[in-house]
Amino acid sequence: MQLVLIFAITQASYRIFKPMGVPPFASQLITGMILSPSLLGRFTIFKDLFTIRSQEVIGMLACFGHILFLFLSAVKMDIGNIKKMGKKALYTGIASVMAPMLIGSLLQKNFAKSWLNNEERLNFSFLFTIHSLTSFPVVVYLLEHQKMLNSELGQLGLSSALVSDFSSLILMFMGTFTKLGKVKGTMYAIKDAGANILFLLVVVFAFRPAMFWIVRQTPEGKPVKNIYIYIIIVVMLFSGVFTFAYGMSLLFGPFVVGLAIPYGLPLGPIMIKKLNSFTHNMFHPLFVTTCAMRTDLFLLNFKGRVMLYNAILISATFLGKMLGSLVPLLCCKMPFSDALAIALIMSFKGAVHLSFYTLLGFYPALRDQYLSLECVVMLLNGIIVPILVKLLYDPSRKYAGYQKRNILDCRSNQELRVLVCIRRSSNLNAVIRLLEAASSSPARARLAIFVLHLIKLAEEASRPVFISHQMHKKIPFTNSYSEIVIKAFSHFKRDIQGAVSVNLFTVVSPSKVMAEDICTLALDKLASFIILPFHLKWSVDGCVASEDSTIQTLNRNVLELAPCSVGILVYRGHDYNLGPSSKLMLSSDLSTYSVAMIFLGGNDDREALSFAKRMSNNTKISLTVIHLVSPGSNELDHVTNLENVLDSKALKDVILNNVGDDQYVRYMEEIVQDGPQTTSMVCSMVDGYDLIIVGRRHKMKTPQTSGLAKLSKFPELGNIGDLLASSDLNTRTSVLVVQQQKMMI
Repeated sequence: MQLVLIFAITQASYRIFKPMGVPPFASQLITGMILSPSLLGRFTIFKDLFTIRSQEVIGMLACFGHILFLFLSAVKMDIGNIKKMGKKALYTGIASVMAPMLIGSLLQKNFAKSWLNNEERLNFSFLFTIHSLTSFPVVVYLLEHQKMLNSELGQLGLSSALVSDFSSLILMFMGTFTKLGKVKGTMYAIKDAGANILFLLVVVFAFRPAMFWIVRQTPEGKPVKNIYIYIIIVVMLFSGVFTFAYGMSLLFGPFVVGLAIPYGLPLGPIMIKKLNSFTHNMFHPLFVTTCAMRTDLFLLNFKGRVMLYNAILISATFLGKMLGSLVPLLCCKMPFSDALAIALIMSFKGAVHLSFYTLLGFYPALRDQYLSLECVVMLLNGIIVPILVKLLYDPSRKYAGYQKRNILDCRSNQELRVLVCIRRSSNLNAVIRLLEAASSSPARARLAIFVLHLIKLAEEASRPVFISHQMHKKIPFTNSYSEIVIKAFSHFKRDIQGAVSVNLFTVVSPSKVMAEDICTLALDKLASFIILPFHLKWSVDGCVASEDSTIQTLNRNVLELAPCSVGILVYRGHDYNLGPSSKLMLSSDLSTYSVAMIFLGGNDDREALSFAKRMSNNTKISLTVIHLVSPGSNELDHVTNLENVLDSKALKDVILNNVGDDQYVRYMEEIVQDGPQTTSMVCSMVDGYDLIIVGRRHKMKTPQTSGLAKLSKFPELGNIGDLLASSDLNTRTSVLVVQQQKMMI
């Protein structure tokens, strides 16, 4: 009944705050306060439900949930990023801790002597350290719910939080044993400090190498054995017992053990996948709620000096953290709104802060009266900060198209920059055949190809791994697909000899943020065209062999966010053996490659036609442009309608056969009355070509496509593309659906 009640109130409050961008943490705090003695907890029925004995049981479950939360958060941390940290993140991370610490020290020196006794001063020295803390797990939690993890600002926030967290851990380690030395004696503190240092050495020089041994023992493509997972969990739990027995928090041991687990495949993601669901959705929310249930708003008063001093200390350290985060960023000439957003992210308080306030409650300065104040402050922080961050920074705005990056505006003699996305090995044949068809001799315009191999990471894992193979970075995991992709495009580049340049990248990322990875790389490399794989795979007999809904969602997200034009490649040809020692069958193995471009008019069709014209420069390409016109169209419409004027201009050189120096491009004009006639015509011609290129949207309303939208299964392909990708159409012809860059007005 306790769990049902907590879950119901949490979900109800979350529904209210979710549209504003407030994460579930605030709702969990609200639930605890509703069930606290301030509100429902004053009634007998709730006192009977939450008895003292039952609170011990639920408190144990909650504490266990928080241990798992910190352990999983540590697993998600890539400590190798500290070595390659930029100066901006390094300075921001250090300053965000040192500035509030300095302000807290000044308050202690100037006010604490006259306001507090010796014991209270000692406790508040530890307390302002907690106020100064920026926790990496807390920052990850905020950025996940703000959908900013893969944004430039989010990456800077994560890097700064990583530095800040390690700085805070060192300070808290020193502060804990300094306090132990004053309370229990110097020798006692030295003994406990020595035991914890020994624990760290064992983790670094014994446990972490054992983790790499487990990775090596796991066959490629196979999951880690369950026995290893069980051993890691047992070690994690005993580490908490050990560090608690020797003066540190019981949270310290599991956190350090989590850091020792290698980030990336196969060990890190499998730990997250097995433990994340019930931790984040059940046990950890229980921890936040039970902590907040100790809040009693009737205890809040600022008549006493101790309570007033605590309020001043909270305000001063928050201001110090904001300034400490802002100043280094402004000195690096970051825009003020972005710098302010980072400062707010670094000042966000979450479950880690709450755990310190609660689990260290044996200190006199942290009685229920003061914990009540901390919970109220954290609730205000948990609501206001996410809302302000959402208002200050929109992660999708950097993809807005204010500059023309498309094929149509790329001159025929200018290098075309293309980003190719590979999700599965079956995508390789399709995209390499297309790229070789689109490449011409070195004397003509080159293709600059950027290949991004997408590897799906567990949805619960937060930080993506991005590898540039040109920078000779070692892949932190084994994956034969990456080797195949590298080998395939190396052969492709060698076969073309000077007509293309190829750069390869691999990203290991949760599917929900892959679209941002793609768009960010396209933006950084000034790409004009992104080529995506379709989510269906066909078997040899023409039936659908597999369907990947994550790829379909990815394609739709990229179509919305992309800073340039996008093409979705529907490949219905044969797959070949793509083992590490295999050879791909490229289009160079064929004598000719027959391409058709179906033109109805509109931005996307003109963009698709521009790509088809580039393909016609290849001597092996036979290009046919099929213009579908309605019976009612006349010459006056072509003169007065701006869209028709642009369409006529795009088709002019095709009609006059003036596309290439020695190339013959066939132009056909077909009159179709409605959607059914278009369907019949397309179905009759489809088997005559290896590839058909179409625009996605055409003109908004055309008689030629009337009625087709109602039958559409794949809106991301448009009307004609959807028709050509239909499983009812038994063909081996591939389809390229093109969408022109969306320009901001």
